[in-house]
Amino acid sequence: MGLDPGLRRLALGTLLAAYPGPVPPDWAVDLLADGLAGHTLFGTNVHDPAQVAASTAALRAGRPDALIAIDEEGGDVTRLAHATGSPYPGNAALGAIGDVALTRRVYQSIGAELAALGITVNLAPTVDVNTADDNPVIGTRSFGADPVRVAAHSAAAVTGLQAAGVAACAKHFPGHGATVSDSHHELPTVDAPLGLLRQRDLPPFAAVVAAGARAVMTAHIRVPALTGADPATFSRAVLVDLLRTEYGFTGAVITDALEMKGASVAAGGVGPAAVRALDAGADLLCIGAKVDAQLVERVAAEIVDALTDGRLTTARVEQAAGRAAELAAWTRAAVRSSATGDAELGYAAARRAVRVDGVLAGLGRPLVVQLHTESTIAEGRVPWGLGPHLNGTQEIRVIAADTDAATLRGLAGDRPIVLVGRHLHRLPGGPDLVTGLAAQHPVTVVEMGWPAQWRPTGVRAFVTTYGASHANGRAAAEALGLSG
Repeated sequence: MGLDPGLRRLALGTLLAAYPGPVPPDWAVDLLADGLAGHTLFGTNVHDPAQVAASTAALRAGRPDALIAIDEEGGDVTRLAHATGSPYPGNAALGAIGDVALTRRVYQSIGAELAALGITVNLAPTVDVNTADDNPVIGTRSFGADPVRVAAHSAAAVTGLQAAGVAACAKHFPGHGATVSDSHHELPTVDAPLGLLRQRDLPPFAAVVAAGARAVMTAHIRVPALTGADPATFSRAVLVDLLRTEYGFTGAVITDALEMKGASVAAGGVGPAAVRALDAGADLLCIGAKVDAQLVERVAAEIVDALTDGRLTTARVEQAAGRAAELAAWTRAAVRSSATGDAELGYAAARRAVRVDGVLAGLGRPLVVQLHTESTIAEGRVPWGLGPHLNGTQEIRVIAADTDAATLRGLAGDRPIVLVGRHLHRLPGGPDLVTGLAAQHPVTVVEMGWPAQWRPTGVRAFVTTYGASHANGRAAAEALGLSG
């Protein structure tokens, strides 16, 4: 016996699905006609701007008010520019510059690019206060470690995106910045009292609510003081008592991807996770990246079963679907500014973010050594480094833990070495390689990850870019005098 058509449509109205490849398959369009709230685009869905515009038009043939979302943070997390790296610096660079008006302009430029392609929701900005140097998933996605600064830039980012007619989704509530594990792989814990959370993690969320953010994304993190043993995504105390009642948020609560281990393992699967998130107060359920028609139907069926057996009330799911519909209505009615995307704005901003501690004179034609770093799932395998921007200077790529200083000295000969890395302080073998090499050879370090307190001794210069986007790489090559 099939699902009740009305209940199935209601359940679908709370779901953000996804599909493989650059062309929306028929099932992805048909589900929209059946009531699916929308789709999230990932790098696998993006080949070039014309293709993306054609895809969004095809999706809207299913339903004109379909939500089409994307993770376009600029910096290290980009979907539109996943093949080359983003032309915009990320949040850490913008926070380091400290120009709130510039942050607004950069996000309005990103929003203009999205709007031109038919994308209506940006799952950005990241407004987490990154207080843990070893945070493996936030890092340069954050505007910084100071709650006041992060709050100001977060509000500016929301204002910029929404001025371009694209709904902003601030993430990850109630704050992922103090974690030292990745919620894609496990359920992180932030074991802090509520008073500390109010001082450290929550101010940026208060700021984006005040700025009119249309959506807020949940975090798959456990905060015992608020959530007990559950992730925040399943916590009514977080999503209703704190976000809605205390902070006055009236927009759509969107979950982080329910396929992530921080949610799916805790609930026993994506379908049960969807039910628990809805019950806690979430409105739009992001299923994840690896989605097919069968998975969407299974999740919808789980929601319908929960409505039938009493785990969910019809009023709660109608409320969730209604908020998703309100978000869709806002995106259709939003006034889009006349501004267009301005990549040169991004490159200029990246130049302003570069910091140099030491002396860069006398580099000549060095040997550039890029130290391999694994990408997070959020970042994906996006190109980074100085390579595309070099003026013919030799570059090699090595794994720090498998390379010794003597080998690099032999390859460099009498040339100085420029070591390029991301999060060098926690890269296996990285700190030892840098300090060992600098003790016997002229070395300049370029840090393109989170700027931790660690600084190697004996280096000629330490260059910080606050990110590894295409714009950050070009800015570093220019600062070193090595750009083509």
